Amino acid sequence: MTSTFPNISISTERLVLRPLDEDDVPALTEMMNDEQVGAWTSVPQPYTEKDARVWITEIAPAERAEGRGIVLAVTEFLTQRLVGMVHLRNTDWRVRASEIAYVVAPWARGEGYATEAALATAQWLFHDQKFERMELRTAADNTASQQVAQKIGCISEGVLRNAWIARTRAENGEWTDVRTDVIVWSLLPEDLAGVSEQLADTGGFTSFNDWN
Repeated sequence: MTSTFPNISISTERLVLRPLDEDDVPALTEMMNDEQVGAWTSVPQPYTEKDARVWITEIAPAERAEGRGIVLAVTEFLTQRLVGMVHLRNTDWRVRASEIAYVVAPWARGEGYATEAALATAQWLFHDQKFERMELRTAADNTASQQVAQKIGCISEGVLRNAWIARTRAENGEWTDVRTDVIVWSLLPEDLAGVSEQLADTGGFTSFNDWN
């Protein structure tokens, strides 16, 4: 029998992480068409409402049902506005390890939402699901995503050379592939000790723009 994550919501002081639904199609489409999301992810460009609907109704539910991970919309608690997405993927149930990825909408950057959402996901993964490792991979030039990793207590473990293809805009407006190194980060349950207190001491989650 395949192990699966429960169909859950996670609340923080400012955010609610919940399953995506079809009402998220317009906002998800706009978020995924952002220049920075296109540069650092492998999502189709341009990203259509059909792409968003397939992701929400087919791909994301299959991730959870088949035990590979879970996809959560990140929404503001007060406005219920979609501000990002968190994805636990490549889950190994025997090792109790999973990899996290995240994106933040362009209209919500600079608020520290990636840090808050990633930290909440890690706490849930370790405390509620009894996992022992969370992994994060960032492109070598994606410094904002690396800051998120450091902010939640991740430890850099090494570099995978030439392991990812990022994208950049050519002069004619077309996307061009650019091969890049990948930094591997890990977070263990003991690494979370004191992270929340440290964030409070440094002014919370608002010290930099974050996206992946």
